[in-house]
Amino acid sequence: MDDGTRIGETLLADVQRRRIPEDALGLWWLGQASFIARGAGVTVYVDPYLNPSPRRIVPPPFRPEHVTNADVVLCTHDHGDHIDPTALPGIAGASPRATIVVPGVARDKVIGMGVPADRVVVPTIDAPIAFGKLTVTAVPAAHEELDYAPERGYPYLGYMLQLNGVRLYHAGDCTMYDGLTERLKAHRPDVVLLPINSHDWKRTRQNIIGNMSYREAADLAIPMHYGMFAHNTEPPGHFVNYVLEHYPTQKIKVMARYEGFVYLKA
Repeated sequence: MDDGTRIGETLLADVQRRRIPEDALGLWWLGQASFIARGAGVTVYVDPYLNPSPRRIVPPPFRPEHVTNADVVLCTHDHGDHIDPTALPGIAGASPRATIVVPGVARDKVIGMGVPADRVVVPTIDAPIAFGKLTVTAVPAAHEELDYAPERGYPYLGYMLQLNGVRLYHAGDCTMYDGLTERLKAHRPDVVLLPINSHDWKRTRQNIIGNMSYREAADLAIPMHYGMFAHNTEPPGHFVNYVLEHYPTQKIKVMARYEGFVYLKA
């Protein structure tokens, strides 16, 4: 058994065994924008990237067929590290109850990967979808631009999750755009997962927090989407330094790769 297999087995066992009390959410970071969220007996994978590509700085923690516990898989946009053609069919096969949520422009592609059509869901923007005790709301994301077209909708999404009394915002690969702050204020997330990989971070990323006062921002901000590809990464210290300088009351957590922790809502 190699070290990677041990890490994956330990991580997945922790997801299943970790006790998550009420008004709390378990989070595990798999690297890049990939997370597992769990609460109230519901397990959600967001942008699971498990392709063993040689471009990765670090190998995937486990293989897709090891994911037998997925209830919902959320994919933000059709890039290979977000809609992974290795991960999605493998997870769908190993977790036969899992629903796969994708932008409309990616639906046919995901079905073509071998995911059954009746398990692929395209969300309507700002319309909550209930999956048992989990509620998911898709919001537009700007991958530099929103790139909206009437015939295809928004190709890039973020997701608001409400689970076990906690509100979580996964921003996808979003940069700031007019209207995003108002959406975040309306949902009042407890935890925000924010990408920091931009080559012009000060212009495009920091203002997601910078346009919100500390009373309107989330309780906890977690940087993501870095440390996977040598050509597209950013030291998380830049994010931390900016927030500490400008928003010293804002809580921040930099997660170690494959770390799991339980967020307790105050």
